[in-house]
Amino acid sequence: MELRYLTSFLAVAEELHFGRAAKRLQMAQPPLSQQIRQLEKELGVQLFERNTRSVRLTSAGESFVQPVQRVLEDLEVATRAVRAAGRGEYGRVTVGFAGASSNESLPLLTRAVRAAHPGLELVLRGQTYANVALDRVADGSLDLGFVRLPVNRPGVQTRVIDEEEMLCALPSDHPLARRTEIAVEDLAGEPFVSFPANAGSTVRDATTRVCAAAGFSPRMVQEAPDSYTILALVAAGVGVTLTLTSCQHIQQTGLVYRRLAGPEVRLQAALAWRADNPSAALHTVLAIAEQALPTPVRR
Repeated sequence: MELRYLTSFLAVAEELHFGRAAKRLQMAQPPLSQQIRQLEKELGVQLFERNTRSVRLTSAGESFVQPVQRVLEDLEVATRAVRAAGRGEYGRVTVGFAGASSNESLPLLTRAVRAAHPGLELVLRGQTYANVALDRVADGSLDLGFVRLPVNRPGVQTRVIDEEEMLCALPSDHPLARRTEIAVEDLAGEPFVSFPANAGSTVRDATTRVCAAAGFSPRMVQEAPDSYTILALVAAGVGVTLTLTSCQHIQQTGLVYRRLAGPEVRLQAALAWRADNPSAALHTVLAIAEQALPTPVRR
């Protein structure tokens, strides 16, 4: 059964006049009459009683009106949805992020997307270390990832959304806590708490680099999967850690943050996505992110 037959049937059923229905459909009356006859033949019932002066629905025709209306309405909804999806207004985008470091940026993005296009769904994959998020963007299992630079992956594009300063977090009763700034070399020999080795944490990697530049290798005494747990262990006196300014919202009794002496050690946070990802929804989210998470002006 052709869809145009249903459109023609509904026009005649609503107008009860073949001439007016044909004009409404912008077609000649003979082809319209032929379509109605073909539809009646396919259904095996008469839908209209007609003579030279009037057109009336049969009981079969009356029972056919509402189902046809529903079919055509559903088709219109489906058509609008497909076109909206093609414009990136509907669809799903999977986003990988790490807990504490995305505390400010992720809500800004999700609220902006929801306000601009309620039909867009962000599927959030939390507790994904930056390097792991990058791997998953590269292999296509994530559409978008919160990562840290540098990124050297063929086919992966990035845009900087934040620059964060590395800080030292330590127990409030630690002798170094009395200082306003702490030299990295003064942490030599201190017990460190950090993310698991080889887990894909850029903060752990940066900690190793910063300490190596100061002439020592950090003595890791305990590992934890996220910043909240790491800082709780620091507050409990287990050790010290290097963390980022984005984690300063984590305030616990027995925990203090101190700047590192000397030139600032900064890490750039970025969004990463595959350049060949064809998703219109992803590109809509990226456009929204340009406004919600603009690239900071370099100082």
